[in-house]
Amino acid sequence: MEQITQLFQENHEVLLGYFLQLFAAIVIFYIGRMVAKTVKRFMEKALLSRSVDKAVVSFIASIVYALILIATVLMALSQVGVQTTSFIAILGAAGLAVGLALQGSLANFASGILIILFRPFKSGDFIDAGGITGTVDKIEIFQTTMKTPDNKLVIVPNAQVTGGAITNYSAEPIRRVDLVIGISYDSDLRKAKQILEKMLADDERVLPQPEATVKVGALADSSVNLNVRPWVNSADYWGVYWDTLEKVKLAFDEQGIAIPFPQMDVHIKKDKQE
Repeated sequence: MEQITQLFQENHEVLLGYFLQLFAAIVIFYIGRMVAKTVKRFMEKALLSRSVDKAVVSFIASIVYALILIATVLMALSQVGVQTTSFIAILGAAGLAVGLALQGSLANFASGILIILFRPFKSGDFIDAGGITGTVDKIEIFQTTMKTPDNKLVIVPNAQVTGGAITNYSAEPIRRVDLVIGISYDSDLRKAKQILEKMLADDERVLPQPEATVKVGALADSSVNLNVRPWVNSADYWGVYWDTLEKVKLAFDEQGIAIPFPQMDVHIKKDKQE
């Protein structure tokens, strides 16, 4: 017993130093865990306020919490004298290996986060993205599910969606229908414009503002091309597009306005026989 007491008296400064280091490590760990929890709650509130999916919010917040907690543990171990360089190297190598193995999945994951955060489109929008045109059915963390106009279900990787231009046809409440109607040079131009203007004015789906226009767009090789541009609600776009084309053909036939079509004259030359 006397030997133990003597040993303690001789090394009490060293033992006190170890105790203080251990106490500092515990304090670091405790504060780091509090910081991790605070950051996690803050991220959850911030992401939920932007209408981000709850599953995605929970996943991201958990990753951030784990990263902060790992950093805290390494700091605490370093405080008690444990060499953390080897741990960091092992974690870095493991992270690199996992990253290389899951390169495509990580790209899709990152793209999914961008889509959810910045919301270039939402479920129900009609878009053109990733080489696919269709209505967005579901936006998931790795892929976006779309339905084509002919009712095919297409699953597009998110990296492919964000890798090019995204055209959202449903983003704006109104759209302009662009039609090019050609009439022959022999037809009455003023009469054709009057027919088209009345046709648009009589269609209840065509908006009064912005005003629809009927203008000469080009004097082409075999036709006078009229640019017909009415404004409609986005939901009425294709209905107005198709109906207007049909009405133009029927009205022009009744009023004697000719719609030219490509023609080729073939001249056969006979050789003179001597």
